[in-house]
Amino acid sequence: MPPSPQGDERTSRPPLLEIVIPAYNEEGRLPGGLLQLCAKLARMPFPSSVVVVDNDSTDRTAEIVETWPRGPVPVRLIRCATPGKGAAVRAGLLGTSAPFVGFLDADMATDLGAIDVALGLLLSGERVVIGSRGHDGSLVENRHSKVRELGAFGFRGLAGLLVHGVSDTQCGFKFFDGVLARDIAAQLRTPGFAFDVELLARCLRQGSEVTEIPVCWRDMPGSRFSPARHTFGIVLELGRIWLRLRARPRPAARPAWEPPLDPVGYP
Repeated sequence: MPPSPQGDERTSRPPLLEIVIPAYNEEGRLPGGLLQLCAKLARMPFPSSVVVVDNDSTDRTAEIVETWPRGPVPVRLIRCATPGKGAAVRAGLLGTSAPFVGFLDADMATDLGAIDVALGLLLSGERVVIGSRGHDGSLVENRHSKVRELGAFGFRGLAGLLVHGVSDTQCGFKFFDGVLARDIAAQLRTPGFAFDVELLARCLRQGSEVTEIPVCWRDMPGSRFSPARHTFGIVLELGRIWLRLRARPRPAARPAWEPPLDPVGYP
């Protein structure tokens, strides 16, 4: 079916909002996630678009995006060969040009109704708005094991030393002023799981307050995180971030990625 005149008019204007989805071997979850996200954005009264970053997948992730039907919300593909969710998000943010940008996990674990709240805050002048499962108003459906919950508690404690006042650095729902996001993304050097911590720490370092909002979040099946395999690498990543933030600023240049201690970093 050809696109409607309204769809043509929306896609002919530059997007006000671009949303990045980092994806590694997501052929199972990506189609449903894209359907949800595009349906949500199509109902909003401004043009928007979606950027899927294929993180060197070995399945049909890239093909799904390349053959996605044309509609009122354009979906395009960026390829990122550097392993790790942090590398994929960085590539996606640097590939945007909209006034406002964000990134979501492919599983859409966070209810998309929070996009309205996030964008409203950005339009009112906030520069960093993130979903927080630790917010008093959040509804969280959590099926994690006790071991994983203990690991998450320890991670939050360590991350809090770097990102003061932020209760949940790892929720996969983050929205930004576009100029700030691209500036910070250019500085990122953490390719794996802890990249969110570096991203938020750099935002705070540049004087941008991080606003946390309540979300409805569901623990989705298919998680690749393993406390036994990934905890040591994550602690090392946090240590590297701490050292990096204490170092004297260097002239702007494309950062050299450190060896990915957690080669995936996806939920």
